[in-house]
Amino acid sequence: MPPIRAALKFLEGPPSTLRGMGFMLVSTLCVTFTSSIVRHLSAEVHPFEMGFFRVFFGFLVLSPVFVRSGIQPLRTRRLGLHALRGALQVFSLLASFYALSLIPLAQWTALSFTSPLFAALLAVLILGEVVGMRRTLGLVFGFAGAMVIVRPGFADVNPGVMLAVASTLVWGSVLVVIKALARTESSMTMTLYTTIFVTPFALAAAIPVWAWPSWDQLVWLVLLGAIGSLRHLSIAQAFKEADATAILPLDFTKLIWAAIIGYIVFAEVPDLWTWVGGIMVFAASTYVAYREAHRKGKAPTRA
Repeated sequence: MPPIRAALKFLEGPPSTLRGMGFMLVSTLCVTFTSSIVRHLSAEVHPFEMGFFRVFFGFLVLSPVFVRSGIQPLRTRRLGLHALRGALQVFSLLASFYALSLIPLAQWTALSFTSPLFAALLAVLILGEVVGMRRTLGLVFGFAGAMVIVRPGFADVNPGVMLAVASTLVWGSVLVVIKALARTESSMTMTLYTTIFVTPFALAAAIPVWAWPSWDQLVWLVLLGAIGSLRHLSIAQAFKEADATAILPLDFTKLIWAAIIGYIVFAEVPDLWTWVGGIMVFAASTYVAYREAHRKGKAPTRA
């Protein structure tokens, strides 16, 4: 049968592309699992405290990598920019965790797709990148999708929605800082300094609301940190294995996983506007990323 032959032909494609797609799917599942853990614990553990444990246990998982690297990655002339990234990343993390305690999982996921759009806009405003008509239309379409999700003036705007938008805006700022750092810094240096600065910032935010977690809660918090680190490793490997055009469409599965887990675990049913807006934002962010790669004179390449 033609469909079966077509599927077999696809599976016989470049192994690296299939591996990249597999890593991307793992990454989307990790995002959904971590956000589900935060939503599950939010009634018992303060989001700021969860943010600290996410960073702390995530660092412990990655510490063997840091130990093997020695002191070489610590050499940098851009300490201030690393510190700025750490502060921004903590704000984005804590705002997203707080948002998850207030709004449905699928709605938070749909809004998270706006981060690349904010990053592209800020790159134009801060880094002076040139934006063409097609990228501009993509940005406008994406932000229109965000308005469809939020529907200001037509529905009561939950504070969690505003926190989710603030989180994605600040994460877009983080992506711009990463772009600037990537011009001179290695991935290991950026990862190491992010951990060095994020951990004390997250602890400072958690101390005023601190309450020692129970053993059951601690198990969930360890999973939160471990799965969060696995997510970062898997998405980095996905872009290393395959072109962006092959793996970016799979990022939309985050909304599908969030809808399934939200319904089964939290009895949440995403409304029609969450789906419509989510599709609009995702399509726009994928298109903007694709156009940005072409602006640099090449098709989307492996990171």
